[in-house]
Amino acid sequence: MSSKQRLSVLVVDEDEATTIALKEFLNHDGYRVQSLSDPSRAGEEVREGTYQIVLLDVSPGGGGVHALQDIRSADSDLCIIATTAVPSVEMAVATMKHQAFHYLQKPLEEEELKAVLDQAIREKGLLVDLETRLNSEVGQRIRDRRKEAALTLKQLANRTGLSVSLISQIELGKSAASMSTLHKLAAALQVRMTYFFETV
Repeated sequence: MSSKQRLSVLVVDEDEATTIALKEFLNHDGYRVQSLSDPSRAGEEVREGTYQIVLLDVSPGGGGVHALQDIRSADSDLCIIATTAVPSVEMAVATMKHQAFHYLQKPLEEEELKAVLDQAIREKGLLVDLETRLNSEVGQRIRDRRKEAALTLKQLANRTGLSVSLISQIELGKSAASMSTLHKLAAALQVRMTYFFETV
């Protein structure tokens, strides 16, 4: 069984084409997605369901701002990303007043949306994947300690007998280090192995 804990996203948008595109993008990125075309039901859905993120269309005349208020009364901490086809300063202020995490203009750019979702996951402390988080933390600690010791990747590779590319992948959190690899890195960096896992 995978250790991946998929985040649940609620898409609230009256535009069917937008909803279909968002569901496809989010599903592909590993999220569980539910959608609502009726914003007046958003608060009720949030009360009854379990969601970590809401993508809410607040375009003028669509009832999105009322939905935002309803969601906030149901859950004061839920991460809400507001979207609109007609951006305005007034609407941006209204959404931020209700603690929307971000305000994006439609049509949504996939890269921009991905960046905002990643930022929300980091800042809200949403746990997507325990293994990914652990790899990222361990990699960051190896890199920080290597820089403190004024060692290049090549120098650390020479000390450990590991390849530069493997150490680089571990530092970036893209590869999980085996226990024997961590032992070699700990010895080379002159730290205990527990250094890599403290407070993770």
